[in-house]
Amino acid sequence: MLYLYAKSLHIIFMVCWMAGLFYMPRLFIYHTEAKEKTALEYEILHKQFSLMERRLWWVIATPAMYITIASAMTMLYLSPGLLSQSWMHVKLGFVIGLIFYHFKSQHIMKLLATGRCSWTSSQLRLWNEVSTIILFAIVFLVIFRSAVDWIFGVLGLLSLAVLLMILIKLYKRYRKSKGEHID
Repeated sequence: MLYLYAKSLHIIFMVCWMAGLFYMPRLFIYHTEAKEKTALEYEILHKQFSLMERRLWWVIATPAMYITIASAMTMLYLSPGLLSQSWMHVKLGFVIGLIFYHFKSQHIMKLLATGRCSWTSSQLRLWNEVSTIILFAIVFLVIFRSAVDWIFGVLGLLSLAVLLMILIKLYKRYRKSKGEHID
């Protein structure tokens, strides 16, 4: 019974964590594009985006990450046999990647707050897709476990990454055709 409570919390807070990881880079993009405004507009927007980023990060994303990890550790403690399964090793590798993504995003947030971020909005758009790719990998891995053919899984992830890059390029071209400034 305790395992099911831990699993429920794991799913709920994983969703909250991912929501934070999906929205934060969007704020970064808007924050970066605010530099194209007048100095007064940028000053106002910079303060607002910095506030929004801090609140999202410290009230939602980071606590959700820690609760996701704690509930996962509880499940592994209650069911240690999971650690002997190869799919779990791969999943944990992706989770480590997601944790790295989390802290790198935190670093970007701090750079933006101090006005020292050199990332362009196009680079941030690509960065925004990294968490999506990792989420796809984790979900398919958990659902299919050992039934998935790893070659097709890797090819599927690479195809998803290529598709996302193409869509970003098309969106950039669309914005450019509408006369919007893009980098």
